[in-house]
Amino acid sequence: MTFTLAQALKAQQALRNAAGLPPEEFPENALIGMLSDEIEVLRNAGKTDEEIASLINKATGGDISSSSVQENYATPDERQHGRAAGEDPG
Repeated sequence: MTFTLAQALKAQQALRNAAGLPPEEFPENALIGMLSDEIEVLRNAGKTDEEIASLINKATGGDISSSSVQENYATPDERQHGRAAGEDPG
């Protein structure tokens, strides 16, 4: 059985609500790191980081800049090793 991202997020929200936990929040660099697979696909399709930032801002109501997309994008190697951009590999 598989689940869509929307289903997984809905389940997470239900569990957080049942546990009395507040909504989970992510700093800008982590959000961009989590979206790096999609950013890579859009870049390969010819989208600029400015266009990608605009898409993110429309979806979130945020104010992410193209330079933030560029600086916080996690490369495939960083994603494979579980590191977000900007994190100290330890």
